[in-house]
Amino acid sequence: MLISEYMTPNPITVEQDMLVTDAADLMKKRKVRRFPVLQGHELIGMVTDRDLRSAAPSQVISFDASERQLMPELYDLLARIKVQDIMSRKVITVRPDSTIVKAAQLMLEHRISGLPVMGIEDNLLGIITEGDIFKALVDFSGARLGRTMFGLRLEDRPGSIKEVADIIRAHDGRLASILTSYTSADPQFRRVYVRIRDLAPGKFEALQEELHKNFDVIYTVQEEASPS
Repeated sequence: MLISEYMTPNPITVEQDMLVTDAADLMKKRKVRRFPVLQGHELIGMVTDRDLRSAAPSQVISFDASERQLMPELYDLLARIKVQDIMSRKVITVRPDSTIVKAAQLMLEHRISGLPVMGIEDNLLGIITEGDIFKALVDFSGARLGRTMFGLRLEDRPGSIKEVADIIRAHDGRLASILTSYTSADPQFRRVYVRIRDLAPGKFEALQEELHKNFDVIYTVQEEASPS
């Protein structure tokens, strides 16, 4: 899954000389949590809702104009602060043809929740956020296709996953996703997470019994339907 599939194209941007109060109002109005900061067409920084709230006490920069009457003197001081005074200048970026996993890795390493997506000419194409990562995770897992998942501990050898898939198909099961992990302490094994489309109760019980008979099934999860 590529970043280009999940990013928000043409994100809202601000100029470095915009007042913090105006940026806060715009952030509230557009219901976003971060702005890329541009100088012309050049990306020079990022400003987030956390940056804006850290610029002054929360009751001053509350995104609610009526509450600004509480401390007018402090608000007047804040009104002179510009985005360039509080923005992050060291910006981590990604390319649209990088993977969602790469974006998630960078967010974890740098403890950030959004990344500008840059084109080959260093032009801003979009932004990818932690919310987009969550959407990709749901798609990647096949969660919308089925509510049943088996976690198995399988030998790390060719054909072990096929054996599981063959048994599922023999019980009229349809695969929604297969994910693997090598976090097991035993290097000769791996963990495999198989999500299937929903089966009739009788068929599910027979499938579960055969999987337990032939493999090391760590757990079986049958999730509740999402509220509509």
